[in-house]
Amino acid sequence: MPSADLDRLRGWANVPAPRFLGGNRVDLLQGGDELFPRMRQAIAAATREVWLATYIFHDDPASTTLAVALKEAAGRGVAVHVVVDGFGTMATLPSVRALFADSGVRLEVFRPLDRWYAWLQPGQLRRLHQKLCVCDERVAFVGGINVIDDRHDMNHGWTDTPRLDYAVQVEGPLAEQVHATARAMWARAHLLSNWREEFRALARSARPVKQAMTIVRDLRGQPQPGEAAPGEGAPDAPVRAAFLVRDNLRQRRAIERSYVEAIRHARHRVDLAVPYFYPGRGFRRAIRHAARRGVQVRLLLQGKVDYRIAALAARALYDELRTHGVRIYEYTPAFLHAKVAVVDDDWATVGSSNIDPLSLLLNLEANVVVRDAGFAAALGARLQQAFDLSLEVGGTPVRTGWRRWLHRGVVAWAAHLYLRLAGITGRY
Repeated sequence: MPSADLDRLRGWANVPAPRFLGGNRVDLLQGGDELFPRMRQAIAAATREVWLATYIFHDDPASTTLAVALKEAAGRGVAVHVVVDGFGTMATLPSVRALFADSGVRLEVFRPLDRWYAWLQPGQLRRLHQKLCVCDERVAFVGGINVIDDRHDMNHGWTDTPRLDYAVQVEGPLAEQVHATARAMWARAHLLSNWREEFRALARSARPVKQAMTIVRDLRGQPQPGEAAPGEGAPDAPVRAAFLVRDNLRQRRAIERSYVEAIRHARHRVDLAVPYFYPGRGFRRAIRHAARRGVQVRLLLQGKVDYRIAALAARALYDELRTHGVRIYEYTPAFLHAKVAVVDDDWATVGSSNIDPLSLLLNLEANVVVRDAGFAAALGARLQQAFDLSLEVGGTPVRTGWRRWLHRGVVAWAAHLYLRLAGITGRY
């Protein structure tokens, strides 16, 4: 690889630090039915570059239509980079490779599982779970929606009702941070998949040791000396938003801390919708304390279950939370895939992060936090519609009993074992 290209990759591997920026327009989008047409429109308007990162890229008609838009952009000279997760897209990766073959789209796979011994590497438990798309650093999309039809589930087939999921379209200074992160995900996948070639290039370089140390530093997310922070000097405006990333480098707890701080300062409501819910002690403590001081705390969780183990983990916490006044609803019309929350009247988040050990401690995730009353009201209204269609968990919470503690113990042991296999130690 030429030295100039390697230098560029080094810079690309950086992820910006989170900060609130003004001057943004943020539109709420529900499901792929609303998201994909907006994405295709932005891709068609792109003149320089498109970056897309996703956990799942399927080969159903909705996904293929988006792939065609990416190929057409590459055909007219736009630099198109796509990175998919090696586990999430494993089932359809041959089809995805065929879709982009000879198209000019540069496809990378994050932690591929194409060899049997790849499964034995502990790092394989840390997946790319972000869903990002950005065009020309001008228009960005962030959320929990994979590139797959809303009515298509990879484990359960086709359904009549679309899954409940959300994303946001962002225009303004925040799009630059999404751009830097999507680019970094592609660069990291490229560096890891081509490390032999790149380190041979370093060996031929006049500065092999210095460049090797720079790559290691960049892969840890350290900023380059003198590099300006993305969004510096952005104008103040009513719609302020922050782009938060959870990675295994510098920003390990950014999303979790954002949630906990918002809940700790909540005055009258916390509405949280998430399919996989098994938070750590600090998160649970914040929820319990909020409910005890009179805040209305409502959780919208899965009623139509896709992974039974995940549902059992969440239900192991029902009695503990309900005893303290937390209201729990199960969404039954379709699969729930949304990862969103509204706190009070001016704090809201939309993203890819679940509230469980995988998302909070292992996976690469991305959320947008919006401080705006209008956006919070729009998301709150959508959530209220979902609550109205859901079943509230009733009955008297069980405070004690060997069955409850056995259930909790088995779930906690399984979570602890999984985290230890992934290299995470300590209390959760």
